[in-house]
Amino acid sequence: MKMLRITLEGKSYEVGVEVLDAASTTPSSAPAFAVPPAAAPQPPSTAPRVAPASSASGGGKLVVSPMAGLVFKCLVKPGDIVSLNQVVIVLDAMKMETPIHASVAGTVCAVMVKQGDAVEEGTGLLQIDGDPQ
Repeated sequence: MKMLRITLEGKSYEVGVEVLDAASTTPSSAPAFAVPPAAAPQPPSTAPRVAPASSASGGGKLVVSPMAGLVFKCLVKPGDIVSLNQVVIVLDAMKMETPIHASVAGTVCAVMVKQGDAVEEGTGLLQIDGDPQ
């Protein structure tokens, strides 16, 4: 079960969503949806999640997608120098543009996506080698 927060007419609701695989065709015994009262709704974070890159890719920080969507704009290319919190990619999800920010200052060493690519939550978008300062 995956928990999601949905905002409707200014009110936030937390909902549980069951993720089904292709082999699963029988509905679960759980209700179709449940809307528990939201304790203290907080706005969703647009900060990128950062995971260490594998040693095979040469180090640096991997900026990953915080959500599923389409790459609307890729604002950097390998070799570009970026500053902390600079917008590097814009994702489009449900007709909303979400800016993805650089989590470290440094040099873009790899861009793994291009405009129009569909990405899932957790997909690596680009890698930044941080400044050694």
